[in-house]
Amino acid sequence: MEANKTYPDPSAIREELVQKYPAKVAKKRTKSIIINDPETVPEVQANVRTVPGIITQRGCSYAGCKGVVLGPTRDIVNITHGPIGCSFYSWLTRRNQTKPETDADANFITYCFSTDMQEENIVFGGEKKLKVAIQEAYDLFHPKSIAIFSTCPVGLIGDDVHAAAREMKEKLGDCNVFGFSCEGYRGVSQSAGHHIANNGVFKHMVGRNNEKKEGKFRLNLLGEYNIGGDAFEIERIFKKCGITLVSSFSGNSTVGQLENAHMADLNVIMCHRSINYMGEMMETKYGIPWMKINFVGAESSAKSLRRIAQYFGDEGLKAKVEEVIAEELPKVKAVIDEIRPRTEGKTAMLFVGGSRAHHYQDLFTELGMTTVAAGYEFAHRDDYEGREVLPGIKIDADSKNIEELKVEADPELYKPRKSEAELEALKAEGLEINGYEGMMKQMMKKSLVVDDISHYESEKLIEIYKPDIFCAGIKEKYVVQKMGVPLKQLHSYDYGGPYTGFEGAVNFYRDIDRMVNNPVWKLIKAPWETAAGENDGVLEATYAEA
Repeated sequence: MEANKTYPDPSAIREELVQKYPAKVAKKRTKSIIINDPETVPEVQANVRTVPGIITQRGCSYAGCKGVVLGPTRDIVNITHGPIGCSFYSWLTRRNQTKPETDADANFITYCFSTDMQEENIVFGGEKKLKVAIQEAYDLFHPKSIAIFSTCPVGLIGDDVHAAAREMKEKLGDCNVFGFSCEGYRGVSQSAGHHIANNGVFKHMVGRNNEKKEGKFRLNLLGEYNIGGDAFEIERIFKKCGITLVSSFSGNSTVGQLENAHMADLNVIMCHRSINYMGEMMETKYGIPWMKINFVGAESSAKSLRRIAQYFGDEGLKAKVEEVIAEELPKVKAVIDEIRPRTEGKTAMLFVGGSRAHHYQDLFTELGMTTVAAGYEFAHRDDYEGREVLPGIKIDADSKNIEELKVEADPELYKPRKSEAELEALKAEGLEINGYEGMMKQMMKKSLVVDDISHYESEKLIEIYKPDIFCAGIKEKYVVQKMGVPLKQLHSYDYGGPYTGFEGAVNFYRDIDRMVNNPVWKLIKAPWETAAGENDGVLEATYAEA
C-alpha cells in the first residue's frame, strides 16, 4: 500500500463481505477473498463454480470460444448453431477491429451468422439445418474456413456438429470446416471456452501452411484481441523495431496467418489465461518457446521490447529497440508530467478479465494511483499465484469435461528454436521463459484479492474503500456509476482505446484523468451517504503502513 496513507483493515473487510452469507457460502467465499502478501503468496481459490444466486461477472464457455478467441479473425465465417439470442450476444460486443489490406480482402467480422434454431429444431434435431447454413454461407462468401459453435440447446439435444463439419468439409473441398463443442454450460466460466478454442484452432488451423515468412525476428502475439485497436499499436511498434509479426491470436488476424503460425521463432503471450494452452502445445509440437509479456503501460511496453530483443540475442535489434524506446517515452513522459499531479494518490479497483486486472495496474502505477483491490472473473490459481503452483492443482470434474489434446513433436516440423543450454543461459540472465509469476507477486502488501467477485461484494468494497475509479465490465458499469464512482469498462473500452503501447498509454492517462477528476461524481449520492456517519464498524479498523 502507499506509504503513510491509511486504508481500511483488509481482515475486517473480508469478515464484513462474508458475514451476511449463509454459513456454507461464507466458508466458500472466504477462500476466494485473500489478503495479499507478495513475499509469501497465499493460496487463492479460483476456477470453481459460482455460488447459485450470486450475481457474477462471468460469461459462458460459448462467449469465451466464439466471442473472445475466434471472433477477431476477419476472414473466417463463424456460425453459431443455436437460437438467435446467443449469436446476437457475441456480435461485435468486444469492439474487435481489423484492417484488411485491400478492399477486395474478405472481412466477415461485421456479420452475424446463426442457424436460428426454432422449437421444431429442438424437438427433431438441427443438424440438417446446420448443413444448409454451411452451404449457404459458402455459396455467398466462399470463405477459407467455416467454424461452428455449439450453444446450450445443441448440447442438450445431442446435435453432432463435428460430424456435420466433416461431411461438409468433404463436400466443399476447398473450405476448412470444423466445429467446437463450446456449450455455455461447459466448465465454470468463459475460461473453458478459451481452452476449447485453443484446442480447435491448434487441431484444425495451425500447421497447414509451411511457407516461411520473410524477416529475421519472427514471432506470434498470443492473447491480444485488438479491442479498440490495441493490436494496431503493437504492430506499429514491432514494425518500427524490425520485428516480424507472423500471426496474432487473434486480434487483426487472418486464417492464413493462423495456419502459418508454427513458422515463427517465438510466442509472446499477453493474456495468459485465454491462450497459454496454445503456447505450450506449439512448443511441444514445433519447438517454439513462449514468453509472458505486457504491452499495457509505457514502461511495461519498453520492458517487453527489451525482453524480446534479449531472447533473439541480436545486438542490432537491441540497439533498435533502445532507439525506439528513446523516441517514444519522452512523448509519454510529457503527458504523465501534466496529468500525474491530478491523479497522484488516488485509488483504483480492477475486477476484469484473466490478465487485464494485472496488466492495467502498471498504467495506474504510472499515474501515481494505488490499486487497493483486484481480481479476475475466470482465472485459475496460476494466474494469481504463478505457474509454479500448477503441479499441485487437482483436476476437478469441470476441467475433466474439456478435452486435453495429446500433443507430440512433429516428425518433420519440430525444430527447437533454442537449445536447452541457450534457454538456461537466458533464464540465468533473468529472462522468464515459459513462465508467469502471476498477479499477486506484483500487488501491494495487504491489498485485497477477490476471485469471481459478486455484485454484493462489489457494492460493499466501494462503500468501504470509496475508490476513485472502478474497472470492470458493462454489466457492472451503470450500477457502480450510480454510486458516484466512475467505472472504466475494460472489456471493450466503451468508446476508447487503443490502450496498449506508448500511444495507448497516453490515451489511457487522458481518459482516466477526465474520469477521476470530473466534478459530476460529487453530485451523485450513494445509498450509504444518506445516513451520514453510519457504518458497520469496518471503517473504524484501519492501519497505516510506513
